[in-house]
Amino acid sequence: MQVLQVQLEVGADPAEVGRARRWARSRLARSGIEEDEPLAETLVLLISELVTNAVVHTGCPAVLRMLFGGAGVRVEVVDVSDRPPAPRRADGDATNGRGLELVDGLADRWGWQREGAGKSIWCEVDRVEPVRTETVGVESGRAGTEEGEVAGSGRTESAAGPAVTGPAVTGPRDERPAVPAPSAGTAQGTGAGPAWWMSPGRVHC
Repeated sequence: MQVLQVQLEVGADPAEVGRARRWARSRLARSGIEEDEPLAETLVLLISELVTNAVVHTGCPAVLRMLFGGAGVRVEVVDVSDRPPAPRRADGDATNGRGLELVDGLADRWGWQREGAGKSIWCEVDRVEPVRTETVGVESGRAGTEEGEVAGSGRTESAAGPAVTGPAVTGPRDERPAVPAPSAGTAQGTGAGPAWWMSPGRVHC
């Protein structure tokens, strides 16, 4: 399987997070994932959280990678800190400390690994194609009337004489049960790992 990898060097500046989002949107569009697709929105949000944690909490540059191939997209953010992410419970009203809680809820899979003197935090999101459903209509009908029948009148006419009153003669009814349309499938994944993020602290770049 061929995998396309693109990467961006992110400077040690919180303003770089916005640049990383714009870069990610352009690369997603080039790969055929439009900006208004739910997958694109999810990936941009994940990238924003991971880059923010890498740059703001370490105060050092980072590297953002996106890998396209298979059934989804993989995102990797490499920073210079070798400290693994550790559980941290954010207060109810706190606006910080929820990075990996969000990643755990949005990504199908995520984790981290050592890379050089630092580490790489990665996540994967599957691309789920929409499920098409087909409805099979009910075939029911009424055979044609006997020759010369006047529809709805119960009378028949013949060329030999006047109309004769009598019950209308109809063909047999053809009733077939409806075939239910297949139900749309659902796709659901669960993340792995701790649900909170602990800042690794500032490190020497």
